[in-house]
Order: sequence, then C-alpha cells, then structure tokens
Amino acid sequence: MRPSPVPHRRTSAPARADAVRAGHPIVVAPAGAANADDEGPGDGDRPLATLEEAQRRARDAAAGGNRDVTVLLLDGTYRPASPLRFGAADSGRNGHTVTWKAAPGARPVLSGARPVTGWEPDDPDGAATGVYRAHVGTGFDSRQLYVDGIPAQRARIELAPGDITLTPTGFTIGNPDLAYLATLPDQGRIDFQAMLTFTNRFAPVRSISGSTVVMRQPAWDNNTYGYDTVQAPFRTPRFFLLNSRSFLDEPGEWYLDTSAGTLYYKPLPGQDVSRARVELPRLESLVQIGGTYDAPARDLRFEGLTFTGTTWLRPGSPDGYANQQTGVFVSGVQPHRPADAFTSCSSGCTGFEASRDGWEQAAAAVQVSAADDIEFAGCTFVNLGSVGLGIGNDAGAHATGVGLGAHRVSVVGSTFTASSGGGIVVGGVGPDAHHPSDPRMVNSDIVLRDNRVHATALEYLDQAAILASYVTRLTIAHNYVSDMPYIGIGLGYGWGANDPGGSPDYLARGLYDFRPVHDTPTTLSDVRVVGNHVRNVVQALSEASCLYTLSAIPRGVIDENYCENSGQYGLYFDEGSRYLSVSRNVFLDTAGQWAHANTQNGNHTGDLALIENYVTDPAVTGVADGDRGNVVRGNVTVTRGNLPIEASRVIYNAGPTGPYRGAPDPGRPPVGAFLAAGPAPATAGDPATVTATVRNLGDRPVTGLTVSITVPGGRRAERTGRPVRRVLPPGASDTETWRITAPESSTTPADHAAVEASVIFQVGEAGHVLDRSLTLTAPGAPR
Repeated sequence: MRPSPVPHRRTSAPARADAVRAGHPIVVAPAGAANADDEGPGDGDRPLATLEEAQRRARDAAAGGNRDVTVLLLDGTYRPASPLRFGAADSGRNGHTVTWKAAPGARPVLSGARPVTGWEPDDPDGAATGVYRAHVGTGFDSRQLYVDGIPAQRARIELAPGDITLTPTGFTIGNPDLAYLATLPDQGRIDFQAMLTFTNRFAPVRSISGSTVVMRQPAWDNNTYGYDTVQAPFRTPRFFLLNSRSFLDEPGEWYLDTSAGTLYYKPLPGQDVSRARVELPRLESLVQIGGTYDAPARDLRFEGLTFTGTTWLRPGSPDGYANQQTGVFVSGVQPHRPADAFTSCSSGCTGFEASRDGWEQAAAAVQVSAADDIEFAGCTFVNLGSVGLGIGNDAGAHATGVGLGAHRVSVVGSTFTASSGGGIVVGGVGPDAHHPSDPRMVNSDIVLRDNRVHATALEYLDQAAILASYVTRLTIAHNYVSDMPYIGIGLGYGWGANDPGGSPDYLARGLYDFRPVHDTPTTLSDVRVVGNHVRNVVQALSEASCLYTLSAIPRGVIDENYCENSGQYGLYFDEGSRYLSVSRNVFLDTAGQWAHANTQNGNHTGDLALIENYVTDPAVTGVADGDRGNVVRGNVTVTRGNLPIEASRVIYNAGPTGPYRGAPDPGRPPVGAFLAAGPAPATAGDPATVTATVRNLGDRPVTGLTVSITVPGGRRAERTGRPVRRVLPPGASDTETWRITAPESSTTPADHAAVEASVIFQVGEAGHVLDRSLTLTAPGAPR
C-alpha cells in the first residue's frame, strides 16, 4: 500500500509519539485514500496509509502497558502483500487490550485477492465459446476464484466409474471418448477428485499417455490407503478431473494458465464479466495470531472486520488431499505401507494404523495458537480457500510453527459462509492435542456464541461447519448452522482410541503396535453445546448428522438445540462416544434416526443419557435404556403441525440471541401453541373438546391475539368459556377451549377428523399466523 500523492505537511516522529501517548485511536485507510500518509499522525483527518504502519504504532503504544490501544480501520478494501502476524509484541499488557476494529459506520475488508479486470473474448479461430480471458501476471497460483462473492467452479469433467479402471499407480481409461486426455497440455496441473462416503479426496495427475493415467505420489498411495478409499468407498463414488483449459465448457467455470499469466472464465447466464467483481487470491492466510508457550500473543480483539480472498494450495502439491474426515489428511510417504496396499489396505490394515499420529489438518485463513484472551466479534469470514478460523490446531496448520495452546478465545456474532472449507475448527488431532507433552499446549476455555455458519465447505465437502477436536471447557451456544454438505457441529476426535484403556476395535486393528495405550483421559472434557439451530446438513456426503460426536467427552452436555432437515441422523454418537447428557433438544424431519450410536467391533460407545427430547422420528439405534450405562427416557414423538409448548420454546430460543438474532423467522415464531383433545366421545354425535394453549415465548408483548378453529364439514365447533386474552406479556400463557360435535353419521371406524387452528397475533408492527392441527377419531375408529 503506497501513501496517497495528496500534498500534506510532514509530522515529526515526536509528534506521532505524542499522538499515540495521548490515547487517541490509531486510524488507517486503504490504499489510495485521500490524505492517507504513513508519516502523518494517523488520525481521522490524516489516517495512516498501510496496515503495517498501523501495526507498528499499535505495538509501540501497547509496549507501555498502561492503556488500551485501538486501531480503527476506515471503509474500503485492504490488500496486504503478506499475512498480518500478531505475536507477543503486538499484545495488550497488564490487563489492557489491543483492538483492531471497524471505524464507526465503516465496513473494512481484509483481502488476500487482487481484482481482475481487462476482460476480452477468448474466441479461437473466430468460434464464439462464451469464454473470456484476462491477463493476471505470473509467479503465483490459485485454486480459488470469486465472482460477485460466489466461489467459481474450476473447469472440470465428470468421469463415470465405468469410464476408468483404478490401478495402484492411477487409472486406465476405457471410454474412447476420453482419448483426447492424452493430448492435453499441462497435464501436471490436472486434479483427480473422488467424492466418496465421508471423505472427499484430491490427487494431482503426473502424466497421461495413451489410455494410462499416472498419478502424483505420495498423493495416490495415500488416497488408496485406509478407509473409504478411492478404490473401495462405502457407497457409489463420483469422480472428476479438474483444472484444464479443455474442460472449461460450463458457465461459471474458470481456469488459470500460470505460465502465460492468463485467467479464463465463462460467465453465468446474464452475467456481464466487465461489470462483475472478480477476485483472484494471492495469499493462503490473512491473519496469524500466535507467539510461543513462554511468550504467547494475548489480549487482542478484532471487531467488525471482513476476512476474504484466500486460496489453499496444499491439495495441489504432491501430497494431494488424502482426506480422512473433517479436514484431516494423510501426507508424506508412509513407511509402513505394504507393497500390495492397493488391494490389502483398501479397507484398512495394520500398516495404515501407523499413519494416524502424523495426520495433518487443513490450514485456516485466520489462525490462532499459543495465544490467550483473543476475541473476534461481529466479523465476517467469506470467500476463503479453506477453513475460516483455526483455533489451537496442530503446529502444521499454523504458519507460526507453534500449534495448540489457545486459551480464553471467543468468537461472537460472526458470520462464516461461501468458502471452500468449514467455518471454525478448534483443537488439534495429533498426540500433543490429546495427551500434551507440555501442559501449556492444552486448548481451554473457548466460547463460540451467536455466530452464523452457513453454505460453506463448498469444495472440501468433508469439513464441518464447526468442529472441536480436543479442548477443555468449550461452549458452543446459540449458533446458526445451515446448508452444509456433511456435519453441522462435530465434537471430538480419535474414535475412542486415545481414551483411557484404549479401544478393543483399534487393538484388533493393530494401532497399539505403533503407539501406547493411554491410562489417562484426553484433554476433551466439559463441553456444552446449547441452544444451537442446525438445519439442512448432510447434503452431499454420508455417515453424519446435525450433532456428531467421537470419543469420550466427560461432562459433555447437549441441551436445547434445534435440528431440522438433516440428510441423515439428528445425533450420531460415533466410535467411543461416552459421558454425554442430551436433553430437551428438538429433532424434526431427520432422514434417518434422530439418534444413532456406533457400537460395532467392541468399541466403548455408551454412558449416554437421552432425556426428554422432542422428535418426529422416534427411531433410536445403538442406544438402549439400561444397556452400556445408557439412560433413555421421556423422549416425545411430535408432529410439526402440533408441537408441544416446550418444544416451541426450544425452537424459538435456538440460534443467535439478542442483537445477533436477526430478522423474525417464520419457522421460529415467538408464540407457542398446542392443541389437546379431551376424552374421545363415547358415541357418535357426542361432543369432544379441544383446548388450545398459547404462550408468549419472546421478550416483547404479544397483541391482537386470537384463536380460530376450523372443522370438517358436518361438524360443529363452539367455544366454551372465554377466548384467550388479546394481550400476553412475555412468558404468559392462556387457553381457549372448543366443543367439537360430530354428526350422527360418523360411525365408520376409519372416520378421522382434522381440527385446524389458526393463532393470529402481532409483536410490534409485525403480524404472525401460526397454524396447528389435531386429528380427532370417531368412536370405534383406530387411533
């Protein structure tokens, strides 16, 4: 970022220091802003011109340890040439905080991308292809492109499983229509993608000759090794080849020719590429927060900032992305891989177990490790090449080289969306994550509250909206999670193999030939998952749920969450899940069981308490009352059309709260209503009673409240007693009872009558209608 050429009067170094000592905020503007100057006072009239100078001055101001320091970012887009790193020298001292925040009314954006302009049609030989090209320069690569805020699809073709035959070195092509692949240039830039059951894998091509495709190593070896492998998935796979100019034939696709420095893009229908906002990333991370265990980063706050415009290049390296689950992958040559592993280890083997302690995690765009008292408030993480925010991950996922050690980190009121990877990952997966060699490595006291994580993990489909592996004292409360390909909220790692006494399953697999059986608990404990709204998850992969757990979680609590429209389970207690209390949650319209536990192969899954939950599908598998220390009682089967008041309360309170709640959600109204029928009439023509109970669940008065009843033809509905009160204060309830009289002709056993109720009310200026239904059964009819 260069200072503005606008003339100005120089300010001396002592004057700049006096301004900082005076306690005024440090003000910085994006490149090209009028009056911006790194030699100036850094105030509202003459802001600084670079984030680097703002960081230097904030560091100097914080060094005194006698006051809070604030850096205000003015409106606009900041494009640093390298990631911003915050260490011990950038930290608050003596209880003071250094805050980087949006100036009042501003929406500053930190971007690792550069805008692309100068588009022209790319029409070889005069043929109109609809593809455009722009010169973007050389010396960099990117696996991501963002167009008008949407991640664009790299050019690709789909391969039917029958088109190819997988081999230990790659695959052979059996479909003659694909013979052209051998003629393609830049074959080493082509990727193979395998969308499998719970993994989504990438491996780069080495060469294509005739019908033989040879893959890069060790990526191919690692992707054909273990479980849910390319050659032995647990369901029908989908295969793709990506990243060749020849594949660019669908609107919204792109390709980057790194040698020529040319970007190609085919616009979506109606999209004018000359007017579109096209962003091509240069950086893999934007902010790196961390020191050492002796001198951690501390007392830093980031407020109202947008982080955007990164890529992640590791999957294109010789390692590829040998995905195992939720952003964890095998890398490097595996010394215990047998020569015949393509067949003997396609669904696990002893040698594969040796790889587990070396698994790596996807690196986040914003990273926090070896850090205390860090807060993100009201920030946005969008259009990022991998995970949005990584907190206390393993060292390999942190550019500082120091992993874990995150203490008292909070993420509040922030949004994570439209990125290649998941939203938030807390914790590591390696040995020091679960049994640290230094107690300062333990991740502890993490709070994720009132955030929105939705429509993300668009490329790395295996990643969760929120994942917490190993952490002590974690709160995940009142977040909104939606539209995810795999898991909504995931807790734990290790499949129970790291818990005290180990796992019988992994003993049989041979894991403990390569590591000890631990006799002490892991660092995962005291986890509270409360009041979250999770919907529309498990949309692409499988073996997943709204809320997913692995391994023992002593004093784990899952209470009053609302899960709707899961593509598979509501709750999945995977291998070794233990010591969890699950109460007063609501699970509506799960495609599979509302609760399922994996108890196969002697693993220790159990000690689970499922109490007083509300479900539309009553099926539970693997969790039986009295078995394995489990308690299952008081769970209620409900319908969407007549939810109990308590279920409606959980639904209304789920998701972000207070100033983060957002606009009214018709699916979570501030009033609960429940219809209850009196005893069935003894004979035809006798009346039945229906009582509507209405409660104000919100914190504002309900006005204009009325209840109306509709019954099928031939029946009569008469109110008995007074109607509900027109005004209900917060927390108040009222009832209204109706007498329903059936006609004499209602004697057929199959005769059922659906009573419909409409509850009409207002909260402030907003009007609401809440519909409820109840089926009455005529005398003698089966219920």
